Amino acid sequence: MRSKYNKLIALIVGARPNFIKAAPILRELKEQTTFKPVLIHTGQHFDYEMSRLFFRDLDISKPDFNLGINGTSHAELTARMMISLEKKFISLRPDIVVVVGDVDSTLAASLTAAKLSIPVAHVEAGLRSFDPEMPEEFNRIVTDRLSDFLFIHSEDARTNLIHEGISKTKIYFAGNIMIDMLKRMLEKMRDDLYLKKYGVKKRKYFLLTLHRPANVDSKGTLSYILRTIRHVSEKLPVIFPVHPRTLQKIKKFKLGNILRNSSIISTAPLGYMENLGLLKDAAFVMTDSGGIQEESTYLHVPCLTIRENTERPITVEIGTNTLVGTDRHTIMTEIDKILSCRYKKGKIPKFWDGRTSERIVKVLTERL
Repeated sequence: MRSKYNKLIALIVGARPNFIKAAPILRELKEQTTFKPVLIHTGQHFDYEMSRLFFRDLDISKPDFNLGINGTSHAELTARMMISLEKKFISLRPDIVVVVGDVDSTLAASLTAAKLSIPVAHVEAGLRSFDPEMPEEFNRIVTDRLSDFLFIHSEDARTNLIHEGISKTKIYFAGNIMIDMLKRMLEKMRDDLYLKKYGVKKRKYFLLTLHRPANVDSKGTLSYILRTIRHVSEKLPVIFPVHPRTLQKIKKFKLGNILRNSSIISTAPLGYMENLGLLKDAAFVMTDSGGIQEESTYLHVPCLTIRENTERPITVEIGTNTLVGTDRHTIMTEIDKILSCRYKKGKIPKFWDGRTSERIVKVLTERL
C-alpha cells in the first residue's frame, strides 16, 4: 500500500464543515509523495443530499472508507465511531491522524488515535467560545489536549492553548483552512447565476442560516427568531436554506405559518458553491454558523451572528461580524447601520490567504 510513499495519513471527516476544511489538505497531500492520504468518512452527517452536494462542489473523491455511523446521542455516536475507527486504525496503521474542526467525529478520532499511540494533528485548534453548554466546546478542549500538532488560524487561539498548558512547541500558525477552499471556489464561480435563480439583485437581499440546538430546539426561541426574521424581511427579502434539523423543529412545533406569505424564500439545503455565491452578493448574512462568520469576514459581507458568544472572536474584533443574540432591537439597530452604510468595514486577518494547506503539509513533512 505504501510502495511510493514513506508515511500514511488518515484524514477524518464527518459533518458538513469538515468537508470544506479537509478538501484543500487532501488536494495538497495528493501533490506530494511523502504521505499516502486516506480519507475516512465517519458518516456523522446523516443528510444524504447535503453530503452529496458537498462532495460534488468541493471536488472531493469518494472516501476510501465510509463508516456509516449517524443519528444517535452524542455519547452513543462518539462511542460507536471510536469502536469502528479503532478497527480501521489497527488495520491501516497510519503514521498520523488528522482531524478538523470540532464535531463528534473530531473527538472520536482523536481519542481513538491517542489510545493507540498514533500522533494527532488538529486543524483549527485553540478556538474557544467559553460556553460550557456547547457540545463543540468540550470536543475542542479534549481534542487539543490530545493533539501533537495544533494548527491555529489566529493569535487568540495560541493564547487560549498556552493558558491551558499546551506546549508552545506543538502550536503552528497555519492560517484559516476554510479560506483555501473559498478562494478556489470564487475563481470558478459565475457571478449572476444564483441571483437569477432566486430573482434577487446584488446587495438587495440577505442570507439566513440557522441550525444550532440553542436556537432551534426550543419552540419559544425558534418562534421568536422566525418572527424576528419575518419582521426583517419587510426591509429586504431573505433567502433561507433550511437545515434538516431546523426543518424538523419547524414541523414539530407547527411554526411553518410564520414563513408563509412573506419575503422569506425558503429552500432545501444548498451545495457549498451555491451557498457561497449567495453569501458573497448579500447585503448581509444572519447566522449561527461558525464558518460563515469567517467566510463573511473574508468577503467583507456584514455578518450578524445569532449567538451570545463565538469561538471566532477575531471576526468580531477586526472582521465584519457582530454578535446580536436573539434580541430584536439589537438586530434591527445593526441592520439599520448596514443599510445606511454606517456598519464597520472590517479587514482580513493574517494568513487568511488560501495557502494554509501548504503550510500544514510543510510542517508535517518536516516534523514527522
